Amino acid sequence: MLSFFKKNKNYKICAAVSGKSINIEKVNDATFSQKLMGDGVAIIPNSNIVVAPCNGKITVLPESKHAFGIVSDDGVEILVHIGIDTVSLNGDGFKNEVSQGSIVKQGDPIISFDREKIISKGIDSTTMMIVLNHSEFSNINCIAEGEVIAGQDTVIEVLK
Repeated sequence: MLSFFKKNKNYKICAAVSGKSINIEKVNDATFSQKLMGDGVAIIPNSNIVVAPCNGKITVLPESKHAFGIVSDDGVEILVHIGIDTVSLNGDGFKNEVSQGSIVKQGDPIISFDREKIISKGIDSTTMMIVLNHSEFSNINCIAEGEVIAGQDTVIEVLK
């Protein structure tokens, strides 16, 4: 089949937490701001619940509960990382709502966290969403700079 008859597929990834979406390059952590793991967005949260940004499977859920990996039903691998240097808290202030291997729907609660506790310890609660398998897609469009609602507002569009 001729390649110009193939239709490009566009996948939408929603905000994992409610708050203010910002450009990933503004994050105060070089690993994320320099896109060393991949492109994505950051959200300054105004809530304590992190949800599934898409339908998929939870593939990584570390004991520290500060992050999770999800593979969407469309094959997009996403890392959701709550805060900067939150791994140092060893899970204090975090609670898993699901377990690794869980099949989830967009908007399902994944992790709850005590945002005020994290901030009171001087830790930045900015939450990053990174497309890990970015090389498999022709374009990743990150929608930043605005208020977003978890599980509802699109923050990343991936074109295959």
